[in-house]
Amino acid sequence: MELALSLEKLTNEKLLNLHEVVNENNDVHLADFVESGFLGDRTAIKKISEYVAQVRRVDKGHGKFFVVAGG
Repeated sequence: MELALSLEKLTNEKLLNLHEVVNENNDVHLADFVESGFLGDRTAIKKISEYVAQVRRVDKGHGKFFVVAGG
C-alpha cells in the first residue's frame, strides 16, 4: 500500500509538471485534456493514504490472520 501511495504521488507530481509546461506553451487543448482526464479526480491519493494509515494501525499478526482467514 505504501508503494502504491508513493507511485500515485509521483504520477500526480509528473502530471502537475506536464500541466505547468503545457500552460507555459499556451496549449489550452492539452491543458484541458490533462485537467479533465487526469487531474480532475484527486481522491486516489487521499483514499490510499487512508488505507495506509489503517494498515499501520493494524498489528502485523492481525493483518496476516485476516488475509489467511479471508482467503
